[in-house]
Amino acid sequence: MQVGIIAPYRSAFVAGLALAALLAGCAPQTDEAITATVAARLPAPISNNAVAIVEHEDGATLYSFNGLGPGKTWEDVTSIAYACDIPQGACREIGGPPVRGGRLASVAVALGKEIYLFGGYSVAEDGTEVSTPDVFAYDPAREIYARRADMPVPVDDSLAFTHAGRYIYLVSGWHDDGNVSLVQVYDAEEKRWFRATDYPGAPVFGHAGGAAGGRFVVADGVAVVGEDNGRRKFGAVDEAWLGEISEDDPAIIAWRKLPPHPGGPLYRMAAAGEVEKDRIVFYGGADNPYNYDGVGYDGVPAKPSATVFAYDFDADDWIVLGETDRPSMDHRGLMIAGGTGYVAGGMDEALAVSDAVVAFDLE
Repeated sequence: MQVGIIAPYRSAFVAGLALAALLAGCAPQTDEAITATVAARLPAPISNNAVAIVEHEDGATLYSFNGLGPGKTWEDVTSIAYACDIPQGACREIGGPPVRGGRLASVAVALGKEIYLFGGYSVAEDGTEVSTPDVFAYDPAREIYARRADMPVPVDDSLAFTHAGRYIYLVSGWHDDGNVSLVQVYDAEEKRWFRATDYPGAPVFGHAGGAAGGRFVVADGVAVVGEDNGRRKFGAVDEAWLGEISEDDPAIIAWRKLPPHPGGPLYRMAAAGEVEKDRIVFYGGADNPYNYDGVGYDGVPAKPSATVFAYDFDADDWIVLGETDRPSMDHRGLMIAGGTGYVAGGMDEALAVSDAVVAFDLE
């Protein structure tokens, strides 16, 4: 179901998302409680930050890049970066990506010994938003960034995941003044881009998902749903799609539409593939869109979700895993290591930008 409103450009988008969630159904009910704990504290609160996790002999280190500071204005858009040693429960600031100004809605993935950081958008004082083409490979061992080939079509608020230890897929997202249906793939071995089978759903931004093996899931997002007197209308997209990458050609994706996940669409959930259990896990997200301060353009404050659910490939269905005691929203990704899910920063129930690295058990 799509519910639209009229908006002249993206930064005035989707005041009707809360209504879409209401029409799609109430939040899923479960008696299963999932305890969420604070595993570490970031040096400063941050939200809408790109995240990745790297496992090693002593545990795992979590990384955060770019995002929005606690003031939640254009002046708080930043390119700051942090590293958090999970076993030690300690976080520190590291050098941020070498860009001018800050970035919102960028994405990061860990691949091999590097973390790849893609795009995002810059915000000017007058509210102008520009999708950036930047791609960096960050080496955690040497703490340096190396520039890689720019995205052919710069996107932000996209979905990123890895495949076959070599490829990074960027699905849909926003480009300057509209969503794209492109699936852009970066080959980390040959350091080049190519295009895969287009995303068949409504082109979206703020969607979520992840991959396990050669299969992945894309859920929700915000789309352009028409025009009224020359002004675009935006709306929530209550859709989910399963993609399967060809074993013979990484540019070929077979798509299948899934039923929507329980509880109605959510904006900017944290999600990732849990390969060991052959499922894609989702957590949090907001029921109403917002710009920087967490208050919807309809004047209604967004409410973060506390639900953890998954798409289980073996069952070929959605499953609700439980409810945490820490609702959270405004995430760019979920990090999973050793059967534990992690989110870094985001916004809490009071719409405050958080400094918490939250951990919850997925066993």
